[in-house]
Amino acid sequence: MLNKVWLSFFLISFIAALYSWLIQGDYTIFNSIVDSIFKMSQLSVEIAIGLVGVLAFWCGMLKLAEKGGLANGLAWLLSPLFSKLMPQVPKGHPSLGFVTMNMASNMLGLDNAATPVGLKAMQSLQELNRDKEVASNAQILFLVLNTSSVTIFPVTILMYRLQQGAASPAEIFLPVLLATFFSTIAGLLSVALMQKINLFNRVLFSYFTAALISIGGLLYWLSSFPAEKMADISAAVGNGLLFSAIIAILLVAYLKKISVYEGFVEGAKEGFEIAIKIIPYMVAMLVAIGVLRASGVLQKIVDGISWLVTSVGLDNRFVEALPTAIMRPFSASGSRAMMLETMSTHGVDSFAAKLASVLQGSTETTFYVLTVYFGAVGIKKVRHAIGCGLFADLCGIIAAILFSYWFFV
Repeated sequence: MLNKVWLSFFLISFIAALYSWLIQGDYTIFNSIVDSIFKMSQLSVEIAIGLVGVLAFWCGMLKLAEKGGLANGLAWLLSPLFSKLMPQVPKGHPSLGFVTMNMASNMLGLDNAATPVGLKAMQSLQELNRDKEVASNAQILFLVLNTSSVTIFPVTILMYRLQQGAASPAEIFLPVLLATFFSTIAGLLSVALMQKINLFNRVLFSYFTAALISIGGLLYWLSSFPAEKMADISAAVGNGLLFSAIIAILLVAYLKKISVYEGFVEGAKEGFEIAIKIIPYMVAMLVAIGVLRASGVLQKIVDGISWLVTSVGLDNRFVEALPTAIMRPFSASGSRAMMLETMSTHGVDSFAAKLASVLQGSTETTFYVLTVYFGAVGIKKVRHAIGCGLFADLCGIIAAILFSYWFFV
């Protein structure tokens, strides 16, 4: 999928450039495209190098969280929930443990731990699957919850905003948290509807009630503040929670008698390696998107959507961030490049860049996750997995736009 998308960007840009040159007489179009290639190549390396320190720090902290058992503790809290959501899975089956570990790792931002555990969970669920080529109900539910991007700490997005020089990188914290909550609920409800899961039993009702009360209380508390203070409040809450999480991770690791310094350095080394490894991927995607914008194709798409939105009487400021939302279901690196390109074009503290950051954190790469997780166990018929996953994405995008207007306009 990513190969086709990447190649399509260049071919479409070339056709558009030929049209501008031969039909419209724009003889500078190829100059702009080549200049964009060099500019985006340089920007890619600058971004990756600038991320080394921040990425090393957070990978070090997350390694301590992993060793300290924080993911295991969160998994223990979620275990009763998943045993009810997946009634086909026998009580005590190992797959429930893998599922809860995966969800816990995603919530804490432990991406490196989440994917291997997620694959193990899918393989374990496949053992219970009678038809090995058709996705089971439990597998679909697990996949949709992954694609709905259950996130508590959007550390990666904060790092990119910090690297790009945002005045307050954490101000997108609460909008991301609220948007990902609604995308997750939408995904869960759509699967429950398709699979006829009874959401009104005591255990599920208790979890959902607690979640709704928490989010409702947060929204009620936020509504008591004037709109112009919303971004400052989000930054204060985000920074406060992040620093509290750092202290909690350090204390838990120390109490568990883990060598805190050595454990941190071990994770920091992984962060350094990750920063270097992402350079080729970032160059590939940022250059392709830069070419698409320089050829005028991206702007024409944005202008068309903007015209449509304006014609029905709506505010069109959100349209500049939509390329991130459009790319998000297909490619994590592609949508990240779209987000960074929006930051570079409009400024990291612009409304478009802030919204792109929230969009990046509110949904997941549905088709990529589906390909990796189902492909690992040989699933060929995905049933309602794509529909439910894309519905969660759509709800996350709408929520991200609405909450961004509430916080940043």
